[in-house]
Amino acid sequence: MNWITALLNHLNYPTIFLLMLLESTVIPVPSELVVSPAAYHAADGNMNIWLIILFATLGADCGASINYFVSYYLGRPIIYKFANSKFGHMCLLNQNKVEHSENYFNDHGVIATLTGRLIPGIRHLISIPAGLSKMHYGKFLLYTTIGAGTWNVILAALGWYLHSIVPEEQLGTKIEEYSHVISLAIVGIVALAVAYLLFHHLRKRNK
Repeated sequence: MNWITALLNHLNYPTIFLLMLLESTVIPVPSELVVSPAAYHAADGNMNIWLIILFATLGADCGASINYFVSYYLGRPIIYKFANSKFGHMCLLNQNKVEHSENYFNDHGVIATLTGRLIPGIRHLISIPAGLSKMHYGKFLLYTTIGAGTWNVILAALGWYLHSIVPEEQLGTKIEEYSHVISLAIVGIVALAVAYLLFHHLRKRNK
């Protein structure tokens, strides 16, 4: 999508908001290529890193809310039909991905809305099962904000750090390289946290 590329090449606070809104719906906009480059330029003094995080998180909240309310009111059959449609496939969606996000949500409960925002492949879809399950919107928005905010802080820190070691022409490659490592680390941390909470819950119930 050429217009997305044009926005990525002219990052400012409104475009960060818009791109992160799209990223949290079904449009394939990598958040790594929005927040980290913006933070890279913030290190030059051209932007404010805290405003970058704020607008990115607000955009993620709005995009996730769109998914939530669409799923809440339309229901599973229409969501699955869209995922299997030609436009759904253009957005890199399919029924298997939606089912995977539903399984993750069902396995981990409402806390999945928070942890799911940190996991690749789940991040932009976790709001769909939240809507399908009629999760309380206030709780959904709180967990989404914490999860999206945490992810945006990580991406902003990465962009700020890369400014001191990487020339701008190598930025895209390095962001992909580092974000992949970060994603794997986060998946491991989330898995350990979920395992601990499950163990604690089972131990408490047995007592």
